[in-house]
Amino acid sequence: MFTAPPIIETERLRLREMRFADKDIHIAMWADERVTRFIGGEPRAPDVSWGKFLAAAGLWPVMGFGYWVFADRASDRLAGMGGLSYFGRGIPELEGLPEAGWAFDADHWGAGYATEAMTAALGWADANLDAAEVRCIIDPGNDASERVSAKLGFRRIGDSEALGYLVGVYSRPRGG
Repeated sequence: MFTAPPIIETERLRLREMRFADKDIHIAMWADERVTRFIGGEPRAPDVSWGKFLAAAGLWPVMGFGYWVFADRASDRLAGMGGLSYFGRGIPELEGLPEAGWAFDADHWGAGYATEAMTAALGWADANLDAAEVRCIIDPGNDASERVSAKLGFRRIGDSEALGYLVGVYSRPRGG
């Protein structure tokens, strides 16, 4: 079982562990209403962002998989974060399966970073997890994430209102 995230390098990114030095960039990213428009709907207060950062870091020792910081390889500066999670959201379609998720600061949108990072994360999952599939949820109207999910091999399998609002549920079989 993995208790810490392995470092994975792509052409432009380094998928690595979360560090205290990432705190301020992380908080600023989640305070941006463009980032949260389809993830929670509202900018996050600093204490909420910090708590979610710590919770995401705690996935690895508990679940054996989790989130990475997606850092720019040249500067090692946080550009986004994501990977695989289990947040116990109460969505029946996610139970017992890793959930993929990704988010980038707005300065890194539209250049293929999400596809690059998640291709690496899902490749790691295919090689290291005993999961027949990975699922994700996407808010209606989040066309950018729908395009990324399609490139990664996800297909919409239905909808859920378990969170109190509608989300699309997507599935990607092992090996995508």
